Amino acid sequence: MPLTPELAKTLCAMPKAELHLHIEGTLEPELIFRLAERNRVKLPYPSVQALRDAYRSGRIPHAWLIGGAQGIGKATLAYRMARFVLANPDPSAKAVQDAATLAVDFDHPVARQVAAGSHGGLLTLERTANERGVMRSVITVDESRETIGFFGSTAAAGGWRVCVVDTVDELNANASNALLKILEEPPARSLFLLVSHAPARVLATIQSRCRKLMLRPLDVADVVRAAAEAADLDPADAGLHAAAEAAEGSVARALTLLGGQSLGLHQRTLALLHSLPNVDQRALHALGDALPLNDRVGLKAFVDAVDRWLTDHLRAPEASEDLPRLARLAEVWEKINRAARDTESFNLERKPLVFSVFGMLAEATR
Repeated sequence: MPLTPELAKTLCAMPKAELHLHIEGTLEPELIFRLAERNRVKLPYPSVQALRDAYRSGRIPHAWLIGGAQGIGKATLAYRMARFVLANPDPSAKAVQDAATLAVDFDHPVARQVAAGSHGGLLTLERTANERGVMRSVITVDESRETIGFFGSTAAAGGWRVCVVDTVDELNANASNALLKILEEPPARSLFLLVSHAPARVLATIQSRCRKLMLRPLDVADVVRAAAEAADLDPADAGLHAAAEAAEGSVARALTLLGGQSLGLHQRTLALLHSLPNVDQRALHALGDALPLNDRVGLKAFVDAVDRWLTDHLRAPEASEDLPRLARLAEVWEKINRAARDTESFNLERKPLVFSVFGMLAEATR
């Protein structure tokens, strides 16, 4: 199946619990890594190397916190490491010692079992749908407690049990505490791979029990090249370059922004954000009208633009000179992310979210 911008947009807009789709024989969230490998784009190799070297040393830390911006391949790296360990249970084996990467052939039995969600040595914690079919906004304590039975049971063939938490940011308080209990007394030959978009905000007691591994976004030129070759586009295309600039190092996000109204929505949102604390009510109405109820791609473009604007302001050198304003923005960011998750999970009207977001940001920036 060819990877077109339209297909990429559909995939990137879907909740991960629904992403049981195969593209060219592989399961999401492999999108970023497969594009990069196919087009010889620079991967975050130091991160791959750190995991590989730690494993083949025979003394790998039992828990890793994999952090970085959304959409740059953190979950992909976690699943890749999980497959590598489960396919190569002996760290001293020649295949492990000679491995240049963490790649496992997609025809390997372990890869197929992981893709089907049927490998007994892998547990994945992520948001799921409730009894009404609505995606939950958090990972619940009952789901987190599955780790107790999983790590308390007899290990699968080879002796390794791997848990991927995607993302640890979405654990509620009770779920975080349940996970912490397992992290404090990990069973032998257990591996936890915790994915986080905001690792500094993860529970401090969880952070202290993890080796931190931070991923950096791809360069704009690499995003352009990977997206162009994947979707058979002209690398010199102005729209492609604009999408890559707005994608913040994510090939998947660049493909999502290509075509349709996504890039325009992203740019319009940024333009209104740059005018804060002044708010153009007519422009906000127009922006809200441009986000129809079932348009997950458009909603993602809007939320990504807000996240980018907030990130830039929180990281600006002058931000530390006005600590009260910095605290207000950080608090608003958390509220916005929660409201965006609820809007997507319950498929709520988008316009109230638009006005709520700009109202909170206007107040915080005054």
